[in-house]
Amino acid sequence: MPVIHQPEEINQRWAQAFNARDVPAMLALYEDQAVLVPAPDAEPVSGHDAIAAALEWLVGLGGAIIYEPRFWIQHGNLAMGSISYRLAGGTDPAGQPVELAGRTTEIIRRQPDGTWKYLIDHPFGASKD
Repeated sequence: MPVIHQPEEINQRWAQAFNARDVPAMLALYEDQAVLVPAPDAEPVSGHDAIAAALEWLVGLGGAIIYEPRFWIQHGNLAMGSISYRLAGGTDPAGQPVELAGRTTEIIRRQPDGTWKYLIDHPFGASKD
C-alpha cells in the first residue's frame, strides 16, 4: 500500500483497496483504536478487530466503489474531510442487488511517521437530513 502524505489521498487508497477486495490494506488505513460507523443506523465500532469485521462484510457485498471528493480541511495533525460515494454492482447474501450511496464525514490524524490514518470514519455522516 503506498504511503499517504496528503489527507485527500486516503480516499483514493481506500477505494483502491476496496475494489481489489484487500481488507488488510483497508484496515492499515485506520489507527488501532479508530472508530467506524459500519452502517447507516448502526452504532460505531472501535478497534481493528471490530473494524476488520465491518470491512469484511462490506467487501463481501462485491461491486465497485466510485467516489467524488467534497473537501478536506487540515489543522495541524488533524484533518476533516468528506466525499460523495456510490457502491454499485454489489449483492447481499441472498443474491439481491445492493447499492449504497452517501456522503461521508471523516477525521484523520497525521502519524508520527508523517502518514495519515483514520481516527473517525462515518461513511453516512453527511448523508443525514
